[in-house]
Amino acid sequence: MKRALVTGGSGGIGAAVCRRLAADGCHVYVHANRGLPNAQALAAEINRAGGSAEALSFDVTDKAAVDTALLPLIEDEPIHILVNNAGIHDDAVFPGMSAEQWRSVIDVSVNGFFNVTHPLMMPMIRNRWGRIINVSSISAITGNRGQVNYSAAKGALNSATKALAQEVASRGITVNAVAPGIIETSMSERTFPPEEIARMVPMKRAGTPTEVADLIGFLASEHAAYISGQIISINGAMI
Repeated sequence: MKRALVTGGSGGIGAAVCRRLAADGCHVYVHANRGLPNAQALAAEINRAGGSAEALSFDVTDKAAVDTALLPLIEDEPIHILVNNAGIHDDAVFPGMSAEQWRSVIDVSVNGFFNVTHPLMMPMIRNRWGRIINVSSISAITGNRGQVNYSAAKGALNSATKALAQEVASRGITVNAVAPGIIETSMSERTFPPEEIARMVPMKRAGTPTEVADLIGFLASEHAAYISGQIISINGAMI
C-alpha cells in the first residue's frame, strides 16, 4: 500500500485530495496545524468508508516540528506521495502590506515546501519511485491585485517544482504543480459572489474541490509517470 501525505489536508481542497487518494488505495496522512480535530474527523470518515488514514499535526514553518513528526514515519518505508497543499492568504495592496503579511505567506508556501519535502526525498530516491504534487494558484501565473505576497509565494513554488523535477527525474520521481483558479471553498464563497464568477470564468462557474482532487489523483498515479516539471492550471478557461 502506497503512503500519501497531504499537508493542509483538513481544508476544502485538501480534504477532497485525501478522500481521492484513499479511494485509490493509499494510506493517507491527513495533516493539519490548528485544525487537528477536523483532520481527525476526516481520517475517521475515511476509515469508516473502508479506507486507511490517520491525522498528523505540525506547523510546516517549524523545521524541528516537521522532523519530529515525519522522521519516525520514514524509518522503514518512504512516504510515496506528497501533496504540498498547505498555504495561507493574507491579502493587502502592496503599499499597505506589512512585513509580517509578506513573511507569513512566504513562510508557509515556500519554507513549508522545503521543510516537508526535504526529509522525504532520500527515502523516495532510494525507493526509485515517488510523486510530489505542489498546490499552486492561478495567481502565480497571472498575478492578482492585492496578492503580491501570495503570487510571489506560489510563483516560487512553481519554479521549485520545475527545478526539483529535473533533479529527481532519473529516480522515478515526478514533481508537478497544480494551479487552481476559483474553486468552491468557504474562502472563495466570501470573496467571489456568483455574478463575479460568471464575469471572470468562461465556464460561468467555480470549480469543485473534487475536480482538483481528480487531477491530483491522476498525477499521483502510475498513469502520469512521464509527466513531470509541469504547472497545470485548472481554471475553467480563465487563462
